[in-house]
Amino acid sequence: MLDSKELGKIKRKILSRHYVLVRAVLASALILLFLLVIWGILGFLKKTVVGKYTGIARSFIVTPKNQIFAIDGKTNILVLGKAGEGNIAPDLTDTIMLASVDHENGTIKLVSLPRDIWIEDLRAKLNSVYYWGEEKKEGGGIVLAKSVVEEITGIPVHYAVVVDFSGFSEIINTLGGIEVNVDRSFTDEDYPIPGKEADECEGDPDFLCRYETIHFDAGTQMMDGATALKFVRSRNSKDPEEGTDLARSVRQQRVLASIKNKALSSETLFSFSKLKSLQGEVDNMIETDLDERGLAILARRALEAKDNFLAMSMPEELLINPPLSHKYDNLYVFVPRSENWDEIRSWFEDVFANINY
Repeated sequence: MLDSKELGKIKRKILSRHYVLVRAVLASALILLFLLVIWGILGFLKKTVVGKYTGIARSFIVTPKNQIFAIDGKTNILVLGKAGEGNIAPDLTDTIMLASVDHENGTIKLVSLPRDIWIEDLRAKLNSVYYWGEEKKEGGGIVLAKSVVEEITGIPVHYAVVVDFSGFSEIINTLGGIEVNVDRSFTDEDYPIPGKEADECEGDPDFLCRYETIHFDAGTQMMDGATALKFVRSRNSKDPEEGTDLARSVRQQRVLASIKNKALSSETLFSFSKLKSLQGEVDNMIETDLDERGLAILARRALEAKDNFLAMSMPEELLINPPLSHKYDNLYVFVPRSENWDEIRSWFEDVFANINY
């Protein structure tokens, strides 16, 4: 039997992990909200005919219901985040969220799904579904991902948005850099160099050429895109307080807040050239089956829901982590504890249907 000290350690470990998950989901939710609003507003600045501009502006202001698909007053959107170019697996979507926009009460609910859910029919994990869809046909990633998430959750998925997070580097450069407060100095001696993942390093058994040493001093730092990307991606610092997922999540939020502040500053908003460049960068980051009028409606809803925005993770208690086996191609996976999706579907139905959840 475990004594109270051991139970305390286990409890702290569980709470710590839950805290990391919640912080990660909230950070992803803020990214979604920020991109949706900025993309919708900057869309007005595109060179376009007056009639089309007027139509988009009207959708933003009036939010006509017939311009966007909805069931029972709700529009459900699958949000996928991929690492993008310069990474080992650029099309794996390690951020997977299902958002439900309620047009009647102005709320947005967003649930994060574990990337390691095993999809038996595809013999693949959930984070690779978009990749396999794209391999079959260009544009097929969104179609397949929507279908699979509908199967898991039982929730109809009307639209999808795929965000390429590597594009944040270009956005930061367009903004002229950002100021970020670094809490504590840290060094990462094993930061992977993009593009060198398969370098044989002239026979070096430690493959040292694949990595570089990066260092950040405490205090307010001015960062360009490449530096900010290293700051948020670093995960191998030997500092016990900086080499954790929680520290990484906090750094991501710091950078996101800095991007938001710079993007909404008068220096940016009164610079047509910067706004035009930002529009191009955000366009390059996003793939979606939403049209411009539907996007304008969602941008308006996101602005309205800034104080009524609920983000959460799908409970891990609904899943089990089976031992590595040939059944799951020896991969680390999650499968439903009830051996089918029924329990998970009931949970999603309760969350999205209950106004007070």
